[in-house]
Parts: sequence; structure tokens; C-alpha cells
Amino acid sequence: MELEHVLSTTRAVRKRLDFDRPVPRDLILECLEQAVQAPTGSNRQGWQWMIVTDPAKKKAIGDWYRDSWYVYSNLGRPNYDEGDPRRAQQPRVVVSAQYLADRMGEVPVMVIPCIEGRVDGPNTSNLAIAGLYGSILPAAWSFMLAARARGLGTAWTTLHLKYEREVAELLGIPYERVTQAALITLGYFTGEGFKPAERIPLDSIVHWDAW
Repeated sequence: MELEHVLSTTRAVRKRLDFDRPVPRDLILECLEQAVQAPTGSNRQGWQWMIVTDPAKKKAIGDWYRDSWYVYSNLGRPNYDEGDPRRAQQPRVVVSAQYLADRMGEVPVMVIPCIEGRVDGPNTSNLAIAGLYGSILPAAWSFMLAARARGLGTAWTTLHLKYEREVAELLGIPYERVTQAALITLGYFTGEGFKPAERIPLDSIVHWDAW
């Protein structure tokens, strides 16, 4: 695929995820090879990647994720103005997000990008937080783009982090020194390809030299 097409059509795949078709390990490794070309603070390359395919472990994480989703979904949602494209998109997003939450434990592959270090102490600075997450999020997004280019669908999620410690114990992740940044679902998708999404206009979000 051409780069611009990949960048503009990497959508969150939820209702169109193929839950039955396994993803070859070699294909996952190809995506990871691209992911670790991303920038990382001070070239530390402190990323770690947890790939979960074991059915029992996926089910346990899926149960925690679903519980977290239903708490989150009851907190209320943003109120967008008439004409804002997000207003029309919101019902579809909510329905598809709930669908994925209900079936999270069945996804073919869970990819949990992790980074060495933690920034949840009482005296942590914004600089430290930005540095930590800034060293894993570009690589995680590169992984999703690489997956898209290979005919795979992904969805960026974070709701399992309410149970980060429990997930760490389940998977053997050393919680005290490794941070889980997200949970990326991975699998083939059904139906046709994807197209660019409607976004809010640039003139409402871009500022030149002053706000």
C-alpha cells in the first residue's frame, strides 16, 4: 500500500474483526520489526512487547476489560455541537466499542506494548511522563500501521489498565519496573477495505505563532 493510504485508512477495527482466523507468528514479528524502527528517548529502546494468544489468558484479560468498559461507559460522553462530525460518529463508535468489549477475550491476538520504567509515583514530573510514554507510543502506532499495510486490523485500547497489576501478574510482567501502555487487538478483518474518516477542520485546531 502507498504510505498516504495506510496513514489515512488505519481505522479501529472492532465489529469487522475476524475472530476465527489466526494470525501467523511470522507476520506479527514482521510488524514488530517495523515498530522498533520508531524513535525512542535517548535511544534507550526500552520497549517490551507482550503478545497474548493463549485462550485462557485472553479470556481473563477480556473479563477485566469488559468490566472496565461498563464502568467507563456509564461516566457520560462529550456533547458535540450540531455540524461537528464527531456528533454523527459517536453512536457508531459507542456501539462498536461495546461490541469489542463484550468479545475482547475472543480476539485472535492481544499486543501489549510495554516500556521499562514507571511514572506513577507522587513526585513524578510531566517531563518524565512525556519521556516515558513518548518512547513507546510511536512504536505502538508504527506497529498498527505495519499491520494495516499487511492486511491486518487493529484497535488501540487502554481500558485494561484499570487492572494493570492483575494483568501483569497473570502474564509475568514485572509490574514494579515495567509499564503497560496499551492493549492493541490484532486480527484479519472482514468486508472491504477502509476509507479516510471525516475529521474536524484544520482551521479549528491549528494555530500559527499564537493561540
